[in-house]
Amino acid sequence: MKKIKRGFCAFLIAAMAMVLTACSGGDSKQVSLDLARVSEDLNGTISTDKLTQADSSMLSSIYFFEEDQVKEIVAFLSSGATADEICVCECKDADAAASMKKLFKSRVESQSELYASYKAEEVDKLDNALIETVGNYAVLVVSDDYDTARNILTKHGFKIG
Repeated sequence: MKKIKRGFCAFLIAAMAMVLTACSGGDSKQVSLDLARVSEDLNGTISTDKLTQADSSMLSSIYFFEEDQVKEIVAFLSSGATADEICVCECKDADAAASMKKLFKSRVESQSELYASYKAEEVDKLDNALIETVGNYAVLVVSDDYDTARNILTKHGFKIG
């Protein structure tokens, strides 16, 4: 009888472990992106402005991230004539990507205030900025063509809400 009880308890523990791991949620599939490819695909199609690739050593002072939280980052910025901007970032983990998403939102708010004072027509772009994460990656897109940007990001594995 004791062996049956032990066997039944072991079965229940194993079943609970399977249920808990099956219901853990989240996307366990590891995503791997080529940041240069994603940013080039976006830069080549979504803006009427000529965006210039920013020096990666300057980006922590633009987006205010902690350098140990970011593995790789690529950004294309406008000269200031438009608010257009592309930034694709691989973070050290998903939590860092979520933090980067918040920093991107802060950047957009700051840019919106700036452009409102001298080029108000750009504020609509900023109000509709795409800021997304997938796995350890975060992306910011301020653009003339959000439909194309969404298609490109979806092709690269982002799930646009």
